[in-house]
Amino acid sequence: MSRRYGSAIRSLLAGASCAAALIHGIGAAQAGTCPVDKQLKQPRTVENAPDIGIRRETLAIVNVTGWRNLGDLRLRTRRLTVAVGGIVPFHRHDDRPSIVYVASGEIIEHSAFCSVPITHRTGEWTPEFGPGHAHWWENKSGKEVVLLSSDIVPPDMLDDPDM
Repeated sequence: MSRRYGSAIRSLLAGASCAAALIHGIGAAQAGTCPVDKQLKQPRTVENAPDIGIRRETLAIVNVTGWRNLGDLRLRTRRLTVAVGGIVPFHRHDDRPSIVYVASGEIIEHSAFCSVPITHRTGEWTPEFGPGHAHWWENKSGKEVVLLSSDIVPPDMLDDPDM
């Protein structure tokens, strides 16, 4: 995806995230963030965590092909249910913008741009996009976690479990 579409894509994802929050009756709040003194200017290597205990349900797909000169892309919203002890596997967002909303529970993110784990709680959201953006998430809370994820993907990635 080229830079010139970045603003349009960010606007599209922000709208999707707000809609998801309104549907669930919860105001959107910025998610837990990396402490300033733990933020990294250059991404670190993050371990390749496996896919464990994740249920993925596609809620909606919008074909945005040709919209504002975008290529063959889809806006997809999914519900990810993360079991106790579950892991959302290592993945990258270099070229796949995403917004994740924590519908219920508490989950820990291991990010390439933070030297410590980041905790995300119910009602919070987090943007995911940019060069070097790589991470994985784990549920150590003792309760199931539900995430709503909206992202922009090409059609061949719609069914890829790691995406």
